[in-house]
Formats: sequence, structure tokens, C-alpha cells
Amino acid sequence: MRRYGKNPDEDDVRVRPDRRGSRPRSRNRPKHDDAAEGFVVTVDRGRITCLVEDRTITAMKARELGRKGIVVGDRVDVVGDISGDPGTLARIVRVQKRASVLRRTADDDDPYERVVVANADQLAIVTALADPPPRPRLVDRCLVAAYDGGLDPLLVLTKSDLAPADDLLESYAPLGVRAVACNRDELATGEGAARVLDLLTDRITAFVGHSGVGKTTLVNALVPEHQRAVGEVNLVTGRGRHTTTSALALPLPDDRGWVIDTPGVRSFGLAHVDPSRVIHAFPDLVPGTADCPRGCSHDEPECALDAWVSAGHADPARLASLRRLLATRERHEGD
Repeated sequence: MRRYGKNPDEDDVRVRPDRRGSRPRSRNRPKHDDAAEGFVVTVDRGRITCLVEDRTITAMKARELGRKGIVVGDRVDVVGDISGDPGTLARIVRVQKRASVLRRTADDDDPYERVVVANADQLAIVTALADPPPRPRLVDRCLVAAYDGGLDPLLVLTKSDLAPADDLLESYAPLGVRAVACNRDELATGEGAARVLDLLTDRITAFVGHSGVGKTTLVNALVPEHQRAVGEVNLVTGRGRHTTTSALALPLPDDRGWVIDTPGVRSFGLAHVDPSRVIHAFPDLVPGTADCPRGCSHDEPECALDAWVSAGHADPARLASLRRLLATRERHEGD
């Protein structure tokens, strides 16, 4: 074995490199004052497509963001190559504060909260009047998520040529929720799309709905230059097939706003919503809670809502829907 003398400065002395790196770690992080602002239009397997000024760029999340998620609708700060040229890749170094967040869970027993979209002003709840039949309970759940996330709800009824819209519109009339009905023929001629478009102007609207209700067909009519794949309803199960696999933000013609098409859902869990806030999704029932006992769960014998509804102030089906949601949430809390 070779041994060195007492002089450690000899040129032939080998120095083992520091495994932790040659430069000490610092808590000071770059401020990225030169970062450009971007708008996230889609996220696909770690690659994030953003709109920066008038250019579409591809970016990835910077390591310093840690596990912070990025979703469609986020306003982000981007550094690096933001030219948008093919093969270029930028970095997202900051996610700006969100003005609104639409969340859901797979079901009411799922502790994992999924952020669907960020910074949307409006939630368009799309439901078919037939084929598949409407699911008012799913609509109610989407309303809860909209109110809880700070979005204005909009009810969009499709396939009005197969069934009348009057009954469903009447059941939600007490809420003051804006609503519009259309069918495939009207969308083909542009008449139905024009009615819907009037309710989307100057807003960022997220579209959500059960698979097979015609959500993507509607989005294609609103933004004809961006055609997404559509599917048919299964004749045996009555369920639609998932054709939209990732959320995508699309600009409306003439810069009139944005629509965000999201994948079809089979369920809309509310595990993230505090049960005490569910009542706020039923504004037609809120006045009836004035005489409820302190701490009323609105699902107990002393609840004043029973007398309020019996007096004709609200639709009994609305109270039944509220209590179904509350019962589901209570079972989750008790697990």
C-alpha cells in the first residue's frame, strides 16, 4: 500500500470527492423575477401545456415546487425557453394563488381529494334529458361542489328532442340557477350553441357531467376548430363511454372566454366538503333553517325544515336530496 508523507499538499495526493456535492446547499432560492406568466391549458403525464402571451409552450414542474400539484386553469410563472418552438421545454417555478378550486373525491369514503380545475368562474353541469336519463342526485352533488369551491353553477340540459326539460327546470327554479336546454340538431345549426355561448361570455367555464350526456359534443359545437372525440351510449347498460381522458381548456371564438372540458364522471364524491356547508348548496332551503335548534344537523326530528317544506315554501324532493347527501357524509365521518 502506498503511503504518503506528512505533507498533505503533495500533487500526487488523491482527494476523494464529497458525495454531497462540491457546493454547500443554500436555503436561498432564485426569485425568478424575469418569469413570464402562463395559463395552464392541459396536463398530460408530467408535461404541462401553457399559454404564454400568444404562444403555446410545453413545460415541466420545477423541483422546488415539491409535491404541489398543477391543474388546468392554474396561473403559473414560467422560466427557461418560452419560445414555443418544437422540442423546447420550460420550467414552472411558481403557482399563483387560486381564485377558485373545483374539487371532488372518487366517492364519499375516499380520503384522496382531486382538484379538477382552478380559477374557473362558472361550473356548467351538463345532464341529458334522456339516453341516459337525468341523474338529479349527481346534479345536486355538483352544485354542492360548485358553491363550496366558489363557482357559479350553470345547468345545461342536452337532448331536449328526446324528452321535455320543463320538469327538471322547474325542480331547480327555486335556486335561481341559470339554465339552458339544447339538442343535437340545434347544435348542428348553431342555434343551440349560440344560446349556450351567451351564458359563457367573458367567463372561464368548467364543464362537468355524467359520461354520455353529450358534454364533448357541446364543447365541439362551441369551439368548432378544436374537435375532440365523442362516443355513444351503451345500449345495454345505458352508460356513456369515457372519450375525454384529460381536462383541456379551449378559447371561445372572438376571445369571448374559455371553456374547460373535463372527463366524464360516474360519481362525484364530497368527502372534502364539511357537512355543515352542504346546506349552502340549497339556497331555497336556507330560510327554513332560521327556527332550527342550535347545532341542528338538518336530519333530525327537531329540524324546522320539515314544517317549512310542509308549508309549501320548497319542493319536498329538495329536502330529500339534502338529507341523502347529509346521511352519506355522516356515514363517512363515522367510519
